[in-house]
Amino acid sequence: MKCTRDSKSVAVQSNHQLMRLPLYAMAAGAAVAALFIGATPGQANGEPTAASIADCADVEVVFARGTFEGPGVGKVGGAFVEALRQRPLDLTVGVHAVNYPASLQFDRAVDGIHDVGNRLRHLAANCPSTDIIVGGYSQGAAVSGYVTSDTVPPGYALTVLPPDVAERVTAVVLFGKPAPTILRLLHHDAPPLEIGPTFTGRTIDLCAPRDPICEPGSLDRGAHSAYTVNGMAEEAADFVVARLRNR
Repeated sequence: MKCTRDSKSVAVQSNHQLMRLPLYAMAAGAAVAALFIGATPGQANGEPTAASIADCADVEVVFARGTFEGPGVGKVGGAFVEALRQRPLDLTVGVHAVNYPASLQFDRAVDGIHDVGNRLRHLAANCPSTDIIVGGYSQGAAVSGYVTSDTVPPGYALTVLPPDVAERVTAVVLFGKPAPTILRLLHHDAPPLEIGPTFTGRTIDLCAPRDPICEPGSLDRGAHSAYTVNGMAEEAADFVVARLRNR
């Protein structure tokens, strides 16, 4: 079941409560806050991905893994891609693992935003028939979420996707996207992580019940790791299939 976020504001937790938050919750919050707080022009290399496309896939998933996961798309990304490939699509599904540290080097998370943007531009220019799916988990959901934004705070080395590139994105799938209170724990001036209006109808934003990253006040460590087994990877795959069939 999809978890619906309460729109009411949440009080900032006490220092004692903060000490009880799981390490991964703090890490993800710090990382996404630092995308705009600590990043300055020149910190990200902004270079196009090295891989070239010889044969364009029918569908390509551009997915950003979560904090501390090794190179690749991570466990949640892998579960989602596998669920998508198991659908009766009769389409080839390619994968691009977003190139960024996904570590406690929070200022380097901005590299992921650049890599997603570069990959989308590359696909738009070289694979005109490929349906693009953008996704991410935890810190990676923040990376991919910020890519959809139609505004960028002044003074930061980020750019908004051109309309012709944005239009090529068929769907956005986000798992455990950090809540505003997680951002504010690290810096009260962190800009909101909002999906741009161009992408609102194309986005599924999944939050497992009691996941402390996306459900403020929760402390269930296991909930943040449940996306591979709680049916949400399949739910996201079904959402993408519906988008593909109605494009």
